[in-house]
Amino acid sequence: MMLGAYGAPFTYEQINNYASSYQPNTIHVTDTALSGFFQRYLIQKVIGRYRIDGMPEYWSDTYFYYTLFVLGYIAIIETDKFGVIPQHCGLYGYDVQYQPTHATIANPLIQGSPRPRIGQQCALIKMMPDYGGCWDLVQYYADMMALASETAGVDLINSKLAYVFVSKNAAMANSFKKLYSQIASGNPAAFADKNLLSEEGDPLYFQFSQNLKQNYIFGDLLEDIIKLETRFESEIGLSNVNIAKASGVSSDEVQANNEQVETRAKLWLRTIQDGCRDANKLFGLNLSARMVGGEQSAGINSDTVQ
Repeated sequence: MMLGAYGAPFTYEQINNYASSYQPNTIHVTDTALSGFFQRYLIQKVIGRYRIDGMPEYWSDTYFYYTLFVLGYIAIIETDKFGVIPQHCGLYGYDVQYQPTHATIANPLIQGSPRPRIGQQCALIKMMPDYGGCWDLVQYYADMMALASETAGVDLINSKLAYVFVSKNAAMANSFKKLYSQIASGNPAAFADKNLLSEEGDPLYFQFSQNLKQNYIFGDLLEDIIKLETRFESEIGLSNVNIAKASGVSSDEVQANNEQVETRAKLWLRTIQDGCRDANKLFGLNLSARMVGGEQSAGINSDTVQ
């Protein structure tokens, strides 16, 4: 919400309706169903990359993983009613090194909206050192993949061979429709009245587009979607198999690519492991973090920390 020139509040919907009248409003990727499809697909790749072992049976691993990787952090607290549980939280306060000092819990089932001190009354498991999650990364690649997929669909439709029929009246137009319907249905032969021809005996139709091959880029777009997915996999620590298979790529280049793939994944894993260690010390848990899938090919050490 924002204030207008005279102090009147405007909602996001009102601003969007106003802006769409002069800004391009025919192409939208973010918050579309297609972008959401790729977001769900990519976040599952991230969640499938990491494994938190030792969680108590009464914890919801779905709640834990999505909170950790989308929000970027999750608090482990002890309650009188539910015992030691993970909770979505906010952060506030700062110490001499400008690190947050407290977590704030807003859960209607937990009385008092507790604000435990991090490191003393709660443990904070982070995905990244800067307290960020990977949702911005997921959104970026999901939007790009959605845009490429949308373009591929439009190109596929535009690549259809189109004909334009010229008719003198409605009856002739209906005759052309029936004739085309028979051909499109796969009939081996279609029979037309000679009145559907011009006075000179020429067909009263022509092709709308004759250069379909040049405009057909559907295959290229599908390859672009695969390349985007490959880049995303590299971002989350999955080895890039495409560069290993590319012709003319040396072993040193493959090794350099694998090292680049490892860097961020190792950082994320180490940060999660540190949080697990803090939770274990504070509450006597047995949490450990590791990566699954692709660590051997990428050379990533997935040893767990108890």
